[in-house]
Amino acid sequence: MTSSSEKSLGEAARRFLADLPAEARSSSQQEIYRFVRWYGWEQTFAGLVPSGVANYAEQLSQSDADYSQKLELIRAFLTYARKQGWSKVNLAIHLKARKGKNRSTVSRRSKRQPVSLTQQGYDELKAELATLQGKRLQLIEDIRRAAADKDFRENAPLDAAREQRGHVEGRIMELEAILGSAIILDEAREITHTASLGDGVVLQDLASGEEVHYTLVSPTEVDAASGKISGVSPIGRAIVGKVPGDVVEVTVPAGKLRYKIIRIGN
Repeated sequence: MTSSSEKSLGEAARRFLADLPAEARSSSQQEIYRFVRWYGWEQTFAGLVPSGVANYAEQLSQSDADYSQKLELIRAFLTYARKQGWSKVNLAIHLKARKGKNRSTVSRRSKRQPVSLTQQGYDELKAELATLQGKRLQLIEDIRRAAADKDFRENAPLDAAREQRGHVEGRIMELEAILGSAIILDEAREITHTASLGDGVVLQDLASGEEVHYTLVSPTEVDAASGKISGVSPIGRAIVGKVPGDVVEVTVPAGKLRYKIIRIGN
């Protein structure tokens, strides 16, 4: 059974939305899921840090004219998580909207803000975008057919298609923004032996002797099943900037883990 401190964001989001009134759930779902996708569905609250939450507010403020309203939804979610005991700190207070910037200034600056991606990560996001663009066309047709039913009182197919299209459109906008400002990490760069985004890292657990393999990536590329971890995750932050032979400590709900960096490189 999953402990409170290990509650995943995806599971927490579903619980939070289920407790909302139907109307509020419909208007909140897209933005809550957008926040969860940013960090990863399986990310736990123990892996969230105040600076990371503040960074989310920063990137949202640079790309969305209605970000203040949307930040309120995320604050409500984080406050709920704190009350449920899933988060040990009140992360909501770190989700602050920028002040004194008009929409045009924010929009122009967002286009200049780079996002570092590996070539593989860039290609995967580009493929996802192409798939979603095709799915968008199908959903538009589904909505057209469902809307042909004149009985709108209980038109579940129409509601479902509209809701799904909202999710797809939100993800398409997110991907277009990421890809439009992406900087591809040079994986053929001269090896400096200092861990950074794009590097593969071999660690040895000093307690068990077991070796683990990770690849440091941006938050948009995280894939726990493939060993891709964010450079701002607890382990990522401990590794970045270190060299082979360094010993790092990572704080987890169960205590502290100590790793020795065995090798850095792809």
